[in-house]
Amino acid sequence: MTGKIKEYILEVCCVFTLMSVIGAIVNIIAGTETNNINVIVMFATCAIATLVLFLHKLFDNVSPLVMIIVQYLVACALVGLMLWLISMFISPITPKGWFEFYRSFTIPYIFLAGFYYYRVFSETKKQDKLIQEIQENNKAESN
Repeated sequence: MTGKIKEYILEVCCVFTLMSVIGAIVNIIAGTETNNINVIVMFATCAIATLVLFLHKLFDNVSPLVMIIVQYLVACALVGLMLWLISMFISPITPKGWFEFYRSFTIPYIFLAGFYYYRVFSETKKQDKLIQEIQENNKAESN
């Protein structure tokens, strides 16, 4: 269990670092600045998205496409809940603000989820190949 938690924390740190660097580059190009609330929201969003992706084992019995869509919808719901809570304490979010946030969330999520699933499925292929080799070796030894 502690291994999974360490893996999750490492994943969140890597995703947050990547998103921070990309955000800094976009801010430099656009000539805008960010504030501390935006950084905290970005970290919370990265933590939510990574947690949802980490739960892919719960969806082993459904097709990968359904799993990806359900995970995206769950991530959107959790992010929406987080934004709603933030808007209660800091400042209300306009309808355009909601749209902008979900657009800003969806684009990186698609790329990062694609990379995550590529890693998961390539690791699965490697394990399947290894299992087949072991089974072939066992057959050869028993004959």
